[in-house]
Amino acid sequence: MPILARIQPVDLVGTKSVFISAIRFATSIDGPSPPFGDELRTSAQEQVEYMLGDDADMPLVTADNEVQLETITGLSKTFSSFERELSLIFESGMCKFTECKILQSLSDLEWMCNVLLKMGLMNDFVSKWIDISETILRVVEDENLKCMWGLKLKLVEVTSKVLDAVGYGNVILPAPHRVQLIKSWLPFIRKLKPILDLMGDKDAEFPYKMDEDMCQSIEGAMVSLVSALPSDDQADILADWMNAEQLRYPDLSEAFEVWCFRTKSAKRRLVGGLMDKVDSTTVSL
Repeated sequence: MPILARIQPVDLVGTKSVFISAIRFATSIDGPSPPFGDELRTSAQEQVEYMLGDDADMPLVTADNEVQLETITGLSKTFSSFERELSLIFESGMCKFTECKILQSLSDLEWMCNVLLKMGLMNDFVSKWIDISETILRVVEDENLKCMWGLKLKLVEVTSKVLDAVGYGNVILPAPHRVQLIKSWLPFIRKLKPILDLMGDKDAEFPYKMDEDMCQSIEGAMVSLVSALPSDDQADILADWMNAEQLRYPDLSEAFEVWCFRTKSAKRRLVGGLMDKVDSTTVSL
């Protein structure tokens, strides 16, 4: 029998069924499944990543409405779990235990970022993250949580993926939403990094450090985001940035140069327009 005759078409129905099952297990929040603990969920997450990265026919599967609905449902469950755990963090005697559960939820959300990017569904994640950013920051900036460096660092890691998606055009948002994203997280990141750097300098074993690649990615995304905003919004953000105690990170000087250039160009156009109007009025007289 010729080789081509033995090649079987890909069973998209079967692949779709396996992928949906893997997504369901990967985003299950009902607790570990005895006797496997969290191993089954972790294995399902690895299976999803493998299928998305190693199968040329997966775009046909991920474009399916049922697959996308199941994925978005899983995202919703993961966000709900995160928000629920975050709301319990101040309960007496539960702080450390709840922190561990929040970190697990954030790791799940970070995993979802990678999946959604490959599926072209990152818009849903970004919109939800922006919606709850104010609540997140109100909780983690509470004085009672000032030493939860692991939690704060993980929040920055997830936010960096959101900034990347928006800053580099994978997700298109209206200007007000982009402004909200920057104004929410820029002050937090700007304050957190020097603290972590200082603690790392004092103690070489301090585990919570912002990775250099991530720092560069955040800075690049911030510059891109600010540079693409309307001039008035740029001015507000850059004014806050320049009034900060330190301007070392993130460095928005490139965005500031863009704003200056735009402002000067607009002023020249305005003056030129006024002069043309004066000249035409003089001629008519």
